[in-house]
Amino acid sequence: MMHLRALQRRQGDWPHDRYPFSLPILQEFTSLEFRVPLTFLVGDNGSGKSTILEALACVVGLPTVGSAPLHSDSTLQAVHELADQLKAVWNRRTRVGFFLRAEDFFGYVKRLSAMNEELVEDWERAEVEYVDRSPQARGLARMAYARELKALKEQYGEGGLSAASHGESYLQLFQARFRPGGLYLLDEPEAPLAPLRQLAFVQLLHQSLAADAQFVIATHSPILLAYPEAAILSCDGGTLREVAYDALEAVSLLRDFLNEPTNFLHHLLKGNNQSERADSGY
Repeated sequence: MMHLRALQRRQGDWPHDRYPFSLPILQEFTSLEFRVPLTFLVGDNGSGKSTILEALACVVGLPTVGSAPLHSDSTLQAVHELADQLKAVWNRRTRVGFFLRAEDFFGYVKRLSAMNEELVEDWERAEVEYVDRSPQARGLARMAYARELKALKEQYGEGGLSAASHGESYLQLFQARFRPGGLYLLDEPEAPLAPLRQLAFVQLLHQSLAADAQFVIATHSPILLAYPEAAILSCDGGTLREVAYDALEAVSLLRDFLNEPTNFLHHLLKGNNQSERADSGY
């Protein structure tokens, strides 16, 4: 299901002299069109793909899987200014989904752990404060905290996300939070995942897409990018353009390396040694 159809620039001039408006990809930006339910944003570091994804997240206002909500995240202050100049065009608005940056995952785990500890403390405090009340009154006082504790346990399991390894807890998050009909904005979700785990993530993507979910993902992963019928949009060169999988530098570079890893590294390191000798004057 195509929930989100486009991210469009509002009319008016942009302050091109400051970040993020100064990024080449934003100089002539007019719109980002979504023609299929899975869209990948690719490009070199600094090309602007993460900035566009962050601005999209601010515009659509989905919950954030991170250490802070979108509106209070200090790292997104400049991006909010960009988001104010953009608008979302919907086929059908959805409130289901979330925004995730891979580097924020630990912050989210800590946030959940702190929430769980606070609920336990509140539950225990209610037990003490209502010790002289009737059993019914004590039960009512503890009920709200017990309900939230149960919900966290049902969603993330015994011990929560912190009870598993980084990669396992990462996949556990997606398994728990992907819902039918959702919109998911993910920035480099492959970061903590070994290749086998990336393939497991692709399976989760496939199941969710079959359940009318939509994804916009910024990534460097050739494994993720190989998903059939996905749209791959490059942010390199200052213009958003759709590119073929086989034309991606990340794909051709990985193929060259895997075909002849020893020769590849030999030429790479030989080139570095020659550069070092030249720099030292030898």
